[in-house]
Amino acid sequence: MKDRYDYIIVGAGSAGCALAERLSADRGNSVLLVESGPADKNPFIHMPRGIGVIANPGSKVIWEYDVQTGGNGPSERWFRGKTLGGSSSVNGMVYMRGAPMDYDGWAAAGCEGWDWKSVEQKFVELENHDLGAGESRGGHGPLRLTTHPKGDALFDDIIAAGEEMGIARVADVNNPKTTREGGLGYQPTTRHRGRRESAAKAFLTDAKTRSNFEIATETDALRIEFEGKRAVAIRLRSKDGAIQSVRADKEIIVSGGAFQTPKLLQLSGIGDAALLRSLGIDVVVDAPNVGKNLREHRHTDLRLRVKGNSQNASLSGKRAIVTALRYFLFKSGPMSHAAHEVGGFAKSSDDLDHADLQFGLMSLSSSVDKAGKIGLDPFPGITFVTYFTRPESQGEVRIQSSDPDAPLYVNVNFLSAEIDRKKFVAATRWNRRLAAQPALTKWVEEELLPGPAIQTDEDILANAMSFGGTCFHSAGTARMGTDDKAVVDCRLRVRGVEGLRVCDTSFFPTLVSGNTNGPAMMAGLMAADFILSDHAHSA
Repeated sequence: MKDRYDYIIVGAGSAGCALAERLSADRGNSVLLVESGPADKNPFIHMPRGIGVIANPGSKVIWEYDVQTGGNGPSERWFRGKTLGGSSSVNGMVYMRGAPMDYDGWAAAGCEGWDWKSVEQKFVELENHDLGAGESRGGHGPLRLTTHPKGDALFDDIIAAGEEMGIARVADVNNPKTTREGGLGYQPTTRHRGRRESAAKAFLTDAKTRSNFEIATETDALRIEFEGKRAVAIRLRSKDGAIQSVRADKEIIVSGGAFQTPKLLQLSGIGDAALLRSLGIDVVVDAPNVGKNLREHRHTDLRLRVKGNSQNASLSGKRAIVTALRYFLFKSGPMSHAAHEVGGFAKSSDDLDHADLQFGLMSLSSSVDKAGKIGLDPFPGITFVTYFTRPESQGEVRIQSSDPDAPLYVNVNFLSAEIDRKKFVAATRWNRRLAAQPALTKWVEEELLPGPAIQTDEDILANAMSFGGTCFHSAGTARMGTDDKAVVDCRLRVRGVEGLRVCDTSFFPTLVSGNTNGPAMMAGLMAADFILSDHAHSA
């Protein structure tokens, strides 16, 4: 690692990888990409259902967090990717883009350039979809997308059950009409030929060969260093404990995600002044909203015992060995599946003018035994996973010490907004309506979760933390905006300083209607345009 570069990117996740590829494509730019975790060499990263191994406690490729859920709810263990590709290397590989109204809402709030038509171009540029190029869909980009194959009778009947509810069967669930009107279909995923298609694979495979581009893995960013109000260097710690300050002649871009980005900003003196002073950190910018506005989707699950076509048996006991061999020999079978085989959008009420629920099918089911261990059910089971797409509850991320190794305080404050509680109930009832359609009644033997005893709105909400969970879509903790409380401006520059930007889901003012992996990669392409344009004009 040299002692200076033009650009330093902190975090090799979905946004950071896309950004690094674009900045380093100009051979006149020297670029350093810093990643706390190791290279993505663990074979279970590339096996789609290897997530059951790499997400276990103590894994070297994840960050682990103890998250307060809000109120009297229990804390939850969350994880995020800590390897090349970030969370795109450890997620469920569900590819969604959000709805046009999400981005148009950002633009209407003053963030020029973030309207749907602008970001749609970047999604098209990003995608190499197996459905081919089409209206609002890319067919030649670096990210290879595979739609779950047709042919399973149960999966097809789930889509048919949606049709019986008036929800269209669609080929591409990301089509803007589907995100507005609703539709169910086979799930597009970040997989290619049975292997995970992470941001690292999509963007770094060729970029790594460039002489102007360097990747520093197993390297922690301790803090950003300033000269006056200009960010000039990053204090880094390598695997062996050696500490080095590396200068950025043009810019530093923080792409650590919704938890690590506000942490680094706060450790560097950008955050609530009272908090920073209480921890002995010199204040560079009093920015009280760093770490605030934490947004997250919470899903409600319907776990069903079915008559067949579940993956439970194939992934358990001796049959799991056969399934694993099938994967290693042919890259096919249950180990090649993403988290959801069927997905899409729906309206929680017929009188809505826009879909407000996202649905996903998991072709397996699990439960907790008496010892507290989670395992697949010993019978055929499936799980419906549904959530309200535009939650308004807000939480917080903050450091608790000036020590960069100290744990973060995270409180997501789930279901604190009235609309989120109302929609959680609506999503639970929607799952049950889908399961009760004639196309599915021949498959369903029993509702296991929430269970027949949970019927009233009050009962659903009282038990929400036990049959729901996080979607791992955290965003908003370094909010973009035009107002004085925004952390970054609409070109992602950190307010109050120079030479510093944020590029990851932390800048999202609100959550998008769907999974955040695709939007994060889109943001990396947008940020590259901003950065290259700004420096071309200043040259």
